Amino acid sequence: MERPVLPVAAAHAVRRLLPAVLLSLGMPLLTGCAASSGARPTDDAGASAASMAAPDGVRTDSVTFLRVNQLGYMPGAPKVAVACSLAPVELASFQVVDAAGRTVFGPARAEPGGEFAGCAATHRLDFSALDQPGEYRVVSGDLASRVFEVGADVYAGAADTLLYYMRQQRSLFNPLFRDSVHQHTDGILVDHPTRAGEFIPVAGGWADAADYLQYVTTSAHATVMMLLAHRDHADAFGDLFDAAGLPGANGVTDALDEARWGLEWLVKMYPEDDLLLNQLADDRDHNFPDLPTTDSSDYGWGRGGYRPVYPCTGKPQGLLQHRNRADGYASTAGKFASAMALGAQLFAERDRAFADTLARKAEAAYELGRRYRGACQTAPGAAPYFYEEANWVDDMEHGAAQLYALTGEERYRTEALEYAAAEPVTPWMGRDTARHYEFFPWHNHGHYELWRAARDAAPGTVQHLAGYYARGLEAIRARASNNAFRVGIPFIWCSNNLMASFATHAYLYRTMTGDERYRELEAAAVDWLFGVNPWGVSMVIGFPADGRTSRDPHSIIARQLGVETQLGGLLDGPVYRSIYENLMYIRLLDPDEYAPFNTGFIVFHDDFGDYSTNEPIMDGTGNLTYLLSAYGRR
Repeated sequence: MERPVLPVAAAHAVRRLLPAVLLSLGMPLLTGCAASSGARPTDDAGASAASMAAPDGVRTDSVTFLRVNQLGYMPGAPKVAVACSLAPVELASFQVVDAAGRTVFGPARAEPGGEFAGCAATHRLDFSALDQPGEYRVVSGDLASRVFEVGADVYAGAADTLLYYMRQQRSLFNPLFRDSVHQHTDGILVDHPTRAGEFIPVAGGWADAADYLQYVTTSAHATVMMLLAHRDHADAFGDLFDAAGLPGANGVTDALDEARWGLEWLVKMYPEDDLLLNQLADDRDHNFPDLPTTDSSDYGWGRGGYRPVYPCTGKPQGLLQHRNRADGYASTAGKFASAMALGAQLFAERDRAFADTLARKAEAAYELGRRYRGACQTAPGAAPYFYEEANWVDDMEHGAAQLYALTGEERYRTEALEYAAAEPVTPWMGRDTARHYEFFPWHNHGHYELWRAARDAAPGTVQHLAGYYARGLEAIRARASNNAFRVGIPFIWCSNNLMASFATHAYLYRTMTGDERYRELEAAAVDWLFGVNPWGVSMVIGFPADGRTSRDPHSIIARQLGVETQLGGLLDGPVYRSIYENLMYIRLLDPDEYAPFNTGFIVFHDDFGDYSTNEPIMDGTGNLTYLLSAYGRR
C-alpha cells in the first residue's frame, strides 16, 4: 500500500509547520521524544542553564525535572512551570533567562507543593508577570527547562492541527487512505422488535478511537464543539481542505467542513422520526486488528461483512454476555437535537435544504427525548466495557437552548431553564471518581448557549447560569489547591477529556462574567495537556512538532503506517493505578520509559499495549477544538 501523506498546513506558525512539512514529503515525524530502555528517563529538564543554544541537553543524573507548557504562554495569561522531583528535594528559588542567558524574571520563590503521582516533591514556579514576547528557559540552580515561547500566537494553528486527526478517523471516504471505509457494510439493524435484520444505509461519520466503533453520543458532541468553534472563532481556522478532506480550499473553514461530515452521518442515524439509531458496530471489532480499509471483523455475516447498527430502545442492550443499563432516549436525543439545531442555524444561508432537514430532525429528536426520559448507553459485547452515561438533562437543556436560538419559541427557553435547574453542576465535578463516561459530555455547554440566546430577552432569568458554572469550578478548586499542578479532576479513563472540558467550563464562565478568579485553574488544565504533568508529555500526538509527544500510541494505523498519521489526536490520558491494573487485555510491550514517574497513584505509558492511557480519542479531540480555537484566534 502506498504510504498516506498529509499536506502542508500553511496557516501554522513556523515552529508548528514541521509536522505537515515532513508529512508532505512522506518523512517520519520526529518529536524529540526518544524512547529509553534504561531505568532513568531521557529528559530535557536537566539541561545546563548555561547552554541556551544546545537543543534540549540531557543530564542523566538529575532527579528534578522542570515541566513547562511546550506550546508556550500568552503574554496576559498565567505562566507557571512545575518542578517534579523523584526524591524529596527542596528548591529555594528559580529564575527565567532569555536566549542570551540574561535573567529576565526572578530570582523568585519556588513554592513547595508536596508529593504528587510519581513526584516525591513538587514546586510551583510562577512567572506570570513575564509578558515580554520571546524565547526563554526556567532555571533553578544548575537545572533548566526546555526552551519555551511567550507570545500572542503560541496557540496559532492548534485547533487546525486537531482536525488532522478528525479527518483520518472518517468512515466512508477516508482522505488519509484516499479510499472508502465500510462503504457497503453499514449496517444491519439489530435489537429491534420488528425490523431486526433490515439493512439501513448509515456509512459515514468517524471511528470513535483506535477501533472502528461509531457512537452517536460521542460523534454528536464532537460535531457540536466544532460547529461552536466555527461560529465563535472562525478566524482560528484555515481553509486548506475541501469537503472530502483532501487538500484544496473550498471557501469554507476546515472546522465547518469537518462538522458537516458529522452532521451528515447524524442525519443517516435518524432516518425516521420514531427510529433513533445509537451505535454502529460493537466490540467484536477488536478481534482483528486491521487497518480500516481492510477491516475483517465478523459480526455473524462473515469476515469483513456487514456491521450491526443499534437503535435507541430505552432498555438495557447487549447481544452477547454483557448488557448496559439504558433506561431512556434523552441523552442521545438531546445531543441529536443540539447538533442539528445548531447546524440548521449555521447552514441556513449556505445550504437551505440541508438546514431545513436539520431543523426538522432537531425538533423531532427533542420530542423523543421529552417522551423517553433517561439515558441511552452504548451497547457492550464480549467485554464488560461500555459508555455508562447516566445523566441526560444537560443534553436536553442544550437541545432546548439551540432550538430556542433557532426558532425563538418561548417554550424551548422555559424548558431549557427547567433542565438547567435540574442539573446545575455536572455531577463529576468535586468527585474522586466516576464510572466510564458516566457524566458525558463532561461539561454542560448548554448553560452558556442558553445564556447567549436569552440574555437580551430575559437577562434577569439567565444571570444565575454563570453561578451554576461557578459552583462546579469551586468544587474543582477545592480538590486542586493541594497539589502544585493545580489539577482537581478525577483520573478516570479518558481523563484528558475531563481536563479539556474543565478548562472549557472555566473559559465559558470567564466569557460570561469577565471574572478572572478561575483563570489560574483554567491555565493549569491546558498546561497539563501540553506538558506540565509528571511525564512532561504533550497529550496531543505530534504537537508541537519539536515537543515530547507520544511515539507509540495505541493505534494499529500508527503501528503499521507511522505515528505521523495520528497527528492532532488527543490521548486518553493518565488514569488511577487501580483502574490500569484492573482493566482486561492490557500488557506493556516495551520497557516503560516513564517508569520513574509511574510510581504514584496515577500512571501514563507511551506503549501500544496500554489502551487506557495512550489511545487517541475522537470525541476528546473534537471536544478540545473549541477551547483551542478560542486561544488561537487570529
